[in-house]
Amino acid sequence: MKKASFFLLALLTIACNTEDPKEQLKHLNGYWEIDQVQFSKDSIRDFSISEHIDYFEIADGSGFRKKVTPQFDGSYKVNPKTSEEVKAVIEDGELTLYYSTPFDSWKEQVLKASDKKLSLKNSRGIIYNYNRYTPLLKDDNEKEE
Repeated sequence: MKKASFFLLALLTIACNTEDPKEQLKHLNGYWEIDQVQFSKDSIRDFSISEHIDYFEIADGSGFRKKVTPQFDGSYKVNPKTSEEVKAVIEDGELTLYYSTPFDSWKEQVLKASDKKLSLKNSRGIIYNYNRYTPLLKDDNEKEE
């Protein structure tokens, strides 16, 4: 009886933690700053600050991801060589991003996508954790004192 109760509790926990892929897709667009890369359970690299951030723009299941560099005036410097085409596909109840460039193609599974957090897992099992990027100056009228 205890085993059955434990199994049901574990199943319920997993089911409740599953995010709706359609909801995940709504949160992808925008600027994301890398926070951590998990190569394995024992190998994690934390990023306290990153010079570049990822910008996603996806509409109707397709779009792009670019590496951009935030500037002190609030603008972004875009490297045109870093643009990747992205197709967002819901398969087997999961959101998968298919990337392509003239040189390569690959995919990542969206593990989490919310207003503030994004986690992507590539085919080698590496997990990339992002935080929503917050600009230094939030609008043109805001100045530090």
